[in-house]
Amino acid sequence: MNVQERIKQQISDNNIILYMKGTPQFPQCGFSGRSVQLLQACGATFASVDILTDAEMREGIKQFSNWPTLPQLYIKGQFIGGCDIMTELYQKGELQRLVASAQG
Repeated sequence: MNVQERIKQQISDNNIILYMKGTPQFPQCGFSGRSVQLLQACGATFASVDILTDAEMREGIKQFSNWPTLPQLYIKGQFIGGCDIMTELYQKGELQRLVASAQG
């Protein structure tokens, strides 16, 4: 299974998945840490992939989404965006709604 197939599989297997630097318990960058906090504030149960432990995944996810930066959030198969977009959506109440619909 190539990296693009692995990413597709992960996204379809998990309603909410965050590709990030580090883990939710030990984020390795401020943006990843903030993204985890936002998801937790929404009460999200989510999977995560530490792209720092897998160079192929780190490049593959950027190509998959056509988005150059990490973290990257997917909800119900849809690419949502990175930390700035997540923050904006959270402030509007949209992230909470997306999380609730993915977990309902």
